[in-house]
Amino acid sequence: MSLTIIHNASLRTLNTFGIDAHAKRLIQVLDPAQLSQALEQARQDPALLVIGGGSNLLLTADFPGTVLHVCTKGRRIVADDGEQVIVEAQAGESWDAFVRWTLDQGLGGLENLALIPGSVGASPVQNIGAYGVELCERFESLRAIELASGREQQFSAEQCGFGYRDSVFKHAQAGRWLIASVRLRLERHPTLRLNYAELRDELLACGCGHPTPRDVADTVSAIRRRKLPDPAVLGNAGSFFKNPVVDSEVADQIAEREPGLVRWPDGSRSKLSAAWMIDRCGFKGRREGDAGVHAAHALVLVNHGKASGAQMLALARRIQAAVKTRFGVELEPEPLVV
Repeated sequence: MSLTIIHNASLRTLNTFGIDAHAKRLIQVLDPAQLSQALEQARQDPALLVIGGGSNLLLTADFPGTVLHVCTKGRRIVADDGEQVIVEAQAGESWDAFVRWTLDQGLGGLENLALIPGSVGASPVQNIGAYGVELCERFESLRAIELASGREQQFSAEQCGFGYRDSVFKHAQAGRWLIASVRLRLERHPTLRLNYAELRDELLACGCGHPTPRDVADTVSAIRRRKLPDPAVLGNAGSFFKNPVVDSEVADQIAEREPGLVRWPDGSRSKLSAAWMIDRCGFKGRREGDAGVHAAHALVLVNHGKASGAQMLALARRIQAAVKTRFGVELEPEPLVV
């Protein structure tokens, strides 16, 4: 199978914001065996961008180099002792399709992460999380290829440096590696994580007093569909900002000035609701041309049609400035801004 190489390629359908940016050259990789060949080709350009599902990406201009689109497929059970099961998926697999596949195998552990957009390869970069579960809790290892040399390396959880929506691949190792495959440790009889009241209440309302992992995945998916716009209908990258984490003393001071502050204390630190602060600053539902903030969820920036990446970024920066002025808190974007 030969590589697919497109010059002056539109990236509009390859990013969930639907930004109409172009790349000097696009290389699509369908077969895991093609990755080394694709990297050899890509190194001919001084600029290289690796993308998967494009769900955590904001393109602010045309890209002057090569975009490597990883579409590799494949998933398998690597080890099974009857209870603990290690599964592996290639980077180009759809994350939600992979979660559904694990449920079909009778495996639990990823059900709270159902319907998160994007690819498997991007999941450890962001340390994706939802409804009380983070990827790092199920992570076993990943295989990555160094972009500059083609050298392969296995990364353990410790080497990935996971944090809240964070990993070394966003900072110390940013732009250095292509994640080729990911291995996760799942269970045949998992203890379900039902910490979130919204999730528990919906399960009870559906008559699921003793839910299965599939029940949890279906309920999480239903909640996400209600709360978040479908990128196929309204361009977006999900939650645009991380919930900021501050000292609990700082959170107390903000709460004195701002009654009703939504926060989640955790010892000496507290996580604050970015959505609540953005809403209080008057941005929920705001539209500036085709760039806007979703009317139902203030954390979601949306492209109403023809907004440019620069326009989306300008709106994001205005939100950051307003939150900083009112609350004294810095909001950090979740998507990669290119």
